[in-house]
Amino acid sequence: METLDPRVTAKCDEIVGRFGKLEESLGTPEVANDHRKFQALAKQRSELEPVVRLYQEYRKALDSLKEAQEILATSTDKDMKELAQEEVSALEPKIPDLEKKIKLALVPKDPLDAKNIIVEVRPAAGGDEAGLFAADVFRMYQKYAETRRWKMELLEESRTGVGGYKEVIFSVAGDGVYGRMKWESGVHRVQRVPATETQGRIHTSTITVAVMPEAEEIDVQIKDADLKIDVYRSSGPGGQSVNTTDSAVRITHLPTGVVVTCQDEKSQIKNKAKALRVLRARLLDAEKAKQEAERSKERKSQIGTGDRSERIRTYNFPQGRLTDHRINLTIYQLQRVMEGELDEILDAMSMADQESKLAEV
Repeated sequence: METLDPRVTAKCDEIVGRFGKLEESLGTPEVANDHRKFQALAKQRSELEPVVRLYQEYRKALDSLKEAQEILATSTDKDMKELAQEEVSALEPKIPDLEKKIKLALVPKDPLDAKNIIVEVRPAAGGDEAGLFAADVFRMYQKYAETRRWKMELLEESRTGVGGYKEVIFSVAGDGVYGRMKWESGVHRVQRVPATETQGRIHTSTITVAVMPEAEEIDVQIKDADLKIDVYRSSGPGGQSVNTTDSAVRITHLPTGVVVTCQDEKSQIKNKAKALRVLRARLLDAEKAKQEAERSKERKSQIGTGDRSERIRTYNFPQGRLTDHRINLTIYQLQRVMEGELDEILDAMSMADQESKLAEV
């Protein structure tokens, strides 16, 4: 009845053995009295535990199924055979499901998935309409963050004269934010009749979304000598002092040429701190993209290359339709999506990613 690949079974047996040794070590006075060592081993244990529990449940289900099948084959007691048949009917579909869960649990986790994020939304093609859609997508993310009880902070914004955005940069903090939101990176296309359109014609516009894991200082080392920092007077909203003090900050990372500006705060110190957060995120994201490009030479992902030049999604307002082109997902609940109901899309993207990695297991 067992259909798990022998290599997967061997891997599970090895993990169960490591898990047992960790539990033994955690019970020793030597480890219990060393807080740092205890924390490190406890973390390893917690990472292995999901696989161990699933594998134990799987082995128990296999044993129970074998026992029930033997009763069916040998028993002459009608009631016993009926009970055995019920157990066989319950266990036969459960075992393949457990096998799939085990394989998914063995898929290597992206170490960046637990990170908070910095998101940059900008209009691309389409003029004012693209800027308005950028504002709509920003609000969509705001509402989604609220439903997840994530903390959202505006880092920088530049508005158009008609209520849209030339650029909006914000951070999102919470449990597993990057692992959830990384699928939003790319080109988003909108098809709708703009509010400024008098002929009722449908226009096509695009915006770009960049979702970057927020980098800690230990993730990205930035030398002071590599930075050129300019200060100047802000040009946007911000109170009486906005145009009278040099509070805006522009940071240029000389080795890469990456430039970050921030003028959202009245304080130069706060603007510099925000700009450094964005700079670290961009540098970490660039390194991650470089690594992914190298890996993509060896294998191509089923959900696209991750290149931000790709059109990942189309929002068709006349038809109330959203299509994610990476996984050929179409849903006719566009208004609900714009109100922040992103789970159906993000769940599908996560599942497609897991399925594509199962072959590696």
